[in-house]
Amino acid sequence: MKLSDSLADHFRIDTAHKKALSRLNIETVSDLLYHLPSRYEDISDVQSVGSLEKNQDTVVYGQLSGLKTRKAWKSKKPIAEGYVEDGSAKMKIMWFNQPYIAKMYTDGMYVKLAGKVAGSEGKLYLSNPEVEPLDSLPIDRHDSIFKDTGSGDDTLYPVYRETKGITSKWIYHTVLKCFEKKILEILIDPIPVEILKKYNLPELKTALVWIHSPKKAKDAESARKRFAFEEVFYIQVQKAQERAAVSAAQTYTIRTSSEHIKEFTDRFEFKLTKSQNKSIEAITKNFVDNHAMSRLLEGDVGSGKTAVAATTAYAVATSRPPEGMDKKIEYGNLQVAYMAPTEIL
Repeated sequence: MKLSDSLADHFRIDTAHKKALSRLNIETVSDLLYHLPSRYEDISDVQSVGSLEKNQDTVVYGQLSGLKTRKAWKSKKPIAEGYVEDGSAKMKIMWFNQPYIAKMYTDGMYVKLAGKVAGSEGKLYLSNPEVEPLDSLPIDRHDSIFKDTGSGDDTLYPVYRETKGITSKWIYHTVLKCFEKKILEILIDPIPVEILKKYNLPELKTALVWIHSPKKAKDAESARKRFAFEEVFYIQVQKAQERAAVSAAQTYTIRTSSEHIKEFTDRFEFKLTKSQNKSIEAITKNFVDNHAMSRLLEGDVGSGKTAVAATTAYAVATSRPPEGMDKKIEYGNLQVAYMAPTEIL
């Protein structure tokens, strides 16, 4: 298995699945590994339906069935009721004075329920639980890649961005299958070791395991920081390469005249500030270098950026001609493109 391999080369993926994956921009093994979880659910406080006892506050995951409304036998108050099942057992759910609940959800829907167990032995039910609809049931903690550690820490399960036909559970298990196929062993970390150590970041192999199947919340957070850093790192490397290419390119040398610059600035009804003069001096010095200049002039509103831009533009337009040209030519015949905000036109 290689990062550039199509998922269809290693897994059974029909046409419908291919279309669904394309909506998530997933085609290759690399695309899948970098389809990172959007959040995590902590299932440390989750109980199975079959283990519930009376008066217990609980959180359960399961599938709804038998939703309907009826009236209480004595009080005639409306009741919404149904069942939740998680594979271990099936339990009744009752919402008192909330008949609309039965219409808000449908049979077969996956949900997270949080409420209190009521009733009598043998006739337990969840009373007025809060409901959170889910696209699929949580991944069993025992499916974690750390299942052999016996640490009991792996209580987080990843929730991925989904689409119709592709669930978080499918993505998670497919990622684990990629791990089992030794994909981590061929990875080359793009970030140098010394940088990883400097910023206390996990290596790529570790980060992928931590973000897709974390043992602890801090592992997932550490992995997320690493991938955020990696994204910025790529941008900085690209910008550095662009700057190096610009510096290596031979450019036209612009020879300005300090007399012309002073002549221009003397026309202003104000004196330039120290910062403005410093900026003009730095820019005109760059003009005589043999590599292209790339500058950003930054300042608050009203700080005088336009005066600096106008002065340097004038310096270019009145620059001396290159050596070897007719001495009778006063200026170098250069032009400046000046873009102004539309509101002042």
